[in-house]
Amino acid sequence: MGHLPAIITRTNGLCSLFWLTDQLLLALAGPHTQAGQARPDVPEQCSKQAPGRCVMGTSWWLWALVAVCTGDQFRDEAERIMRGTPVIDGHNDLPWRLLTMFNNQLQSERANLTSLANTHTNIPKLRAGFVGGQFWSAYTPCDTQNKDAVKRTLEQIDVIQRMCQMYPETFVCVTNSAGIRQAFREGRVASLVGVEGGHSIDSSLGVLRTLHRLGMRYLTLTHSCNTPWADNWLVDTGEDKAESQGLSRFGESVVKEMNRLGVIIDLAHVSVATMKAALRLSTAPVIFSHSSAYSLCQHRRNVPDDVLRLVNQTGSLVMVNFYNDYVSCRQEATLSQVADHLDHIKKVAGAGAVGFGGDFDGVSRLPVGLEDVSKYPDLVAELLRRRWTEAEVRGALANNLLRVFEAVEQVSDHTRRPEEEPIPADQLQASCRTMYGYSEAPSLHRQPGALLASLTTVLLGLGLL
Repeated sequence: MGHLPAIITRTNGLCSLFWLTDQLLLALAGPHTQAGQARPDVPEQCSKQAPGRCVMGTSWWLWALVAVCTGDQFRDEAERIMRGTPVIDGHNDLPWRLLTMFNNQLQSERANLTSLANTHTNIPKLRAGFVGGQFWSAYTPCDTQNKDAVKRTLEQIDVIQRMCQMYPETFVCVTNSAGIRQAFREGRVASLVGVEGGHSIDSSLGVLRTLHRLGMRYLTLTHSCNTPWADNWLVDTGEDKAESQGLSRFGESVVKEMNRLGVIIDLAHVSVATMKAALRLSTAPVIFSHSSAYSLCQHRRNVPDDVLRLVNQTGSLVMVNFYNDYVSCRQEATLSQVADHLDHIKKVAGAGAVGFGGDFDGVSRLPVGLEDVSKYPDLVAELLRRRWTEAEVRGALANNLLRVFEAVEQVSDHTRRPEEEPIPADQLQASCRTMYGYSEAPSLHRQPGALLASLTTVLLGLGLL
């Protein structure tokens, strides 16, 4: 059988393999030599009492060390890969936590990001997790819709930009794929703005364009509420009523304008009808910034297989969410189950369709082994253990997102005329808004009833009725 790899030792955290002679093979096989004489170096109790137990115990110990060492080798390999290709995460809610914990007062001593406690994210954890790019969520809840959603969104974008200003050695705010690559070279975290929820634009193409100028590089079309122009995932559970049957005519204008501007379309949180409508309409790939696979966990926030096949056809991307409820459909989950979702998306949509969107600091329950942002290397090690190639791992870490971002940039065309037609007035909730522009502007799709009422008023005023 030749020499046997047997003893595995730990030296400075690395595993070293030693090759033993055939004498060790004989020792493991039994306490007697081929001549039938007892070996003086084999313990007495092994020779006389339970030779089988001795061999079994040695074998168990050996393979336990092999398993430990192999695990360390995968972890070491993960770190080696991540030093060259750090992770770009699709969704982190630290800015929201800074609002709820400190009312966005970043100069508070307790808000210091180098020592921030009771969060999934701080600077040391980002470093330990080899995070090199982060879409920070500029999130405001659905109860701000038709109220102060735009103001709240601007404040959260401001927080992200102030993070970059206060910690320039760690964060650099960027707005394009080239900026991400430059941040990688500098060893800083490329920080991008993702606006989570279409209600943040208040059904205004002008606001959409303005948020783009302020750095927004993806917009989630809905959060967990319908907008006047797109349906959210709760429609698929029956908790909300479909209003746009996916995307309304104005919703289609939003998608087209995002393509023109170079804003990534994010389909996390939307209904299946909205997913399919956006995937078919968009001329650039789209992302799901923090969603998992519906086939493995039948939660409507996840992506069904027929949509995954559209993701494959369009070169789009699903960045897997770590929230237990979307991973296992239970309160408990494991790192291995997250890897199952990555495996499934790779199988159905292709290796180029997989990314990470942990949803850290936006969820209350995380899998064992993925408790905070420092744990990414452990997940990568698990993918390597499952025989993912280095190229596939680098794709999931960053290259798939960079490919999508570059495609979005190539499709964008700021010389093209922008979308201008406003949303019809009757699709807006007017209780907290003025209606300047609607009364005299042409071609605003006023309904026949509204036109008849206006005509009646004019005729009455002229004394003709």
